[in-house]
Amino acid sequence: MIKTSKTIAQVKQTIGEYFQRQVDVTVNLGRNKILRYCGELSGVYPALFTVSPNDKNFLGKTSYSYAEVLCGSVSIKPAKKDA
Repeated sequence: MIKTSKTIAQVKQTIGEYFQRQVDVTVNLGRNKILRYCGELSGVYPALFTVSPNDKNFLGKTSYSYAEVLCGSVSIKPAKKDA
């Protein structure tokens, strides 16, 4: 078992700080498939959070649980602002 340095509560707090901000999302789909996209963190709920992709033609899952972030299958960070 891998020891994690964060708890679910810490993950919820971190993601809550990104509410209604642009974020970069990286999703590990398995078998060396990785999906990356930018969007706005549109909803923060007790069990999950939702991201609205900037691309209107995006066909994928846009709601993730905090456990997926804790396990490392989903990574979310604030988008870099272009200067």
